[in-house]
Amino acid sequence: MDSMESCVPPGFRFHPTDEELVGYYLKRKVASQKIDLDVIRDIDLYRIEPWDLQERCRIGYEEQTEWYFFSHKDKKYPTGTRTNRATVAGFWKATGRDKAVHDKNGLIGMRKTLVFYKGRAPNGQKTDWIMHEYRLEYDENGPPQASFHDSSFLPFLLRTSFFMLN
Repeated sequence: MDSMESCVPPGFRFHPTDEELVGYYLKRKVASQKIDLDVIRDIDLYRIEPWDLQERCRIGYEEQTEWYFFSHKDKKYPTGTRTNRATVAGFWKATGRDKAVHDKNGLIGMRKTLVFYKGRAPNGQKTDWIMHEYRLEYDENGPPQASFHDSSFLPFLLRTSFFMLN
């Protein structure tokens, strides 16, 4: 099955907040806990182009401008800390500062914004594809829990959007 059409009833809309994406979906995925409605796909981000996400990550019957999925980090070098965000046709480039995601108890995660460029760095051509990468964090003043952001084997959650500029 290439889409989630048969998994949700007509009229279903999936518009979670950043807090819900990190505090419920990502946290449960990392802990290998069941997610009540399994609407977020697991994909290999580095083997799929952004324009192919529509068919693979569709939820329901409606046209979408956002797609949600889990993926794993791919290291640029085996012993390094840099993340490889390249695909066959281009690369995802981080832009701006990471944004903190909080719940009522404090910091729970971070959101990084990335833009897709066709071609190879540093000469890629900017596109209208935007992705938000969510990762779990912990608040040093909050309740103790593991810090997950350095672990390449742990999943992270992505929200990808396509905006047509006029």
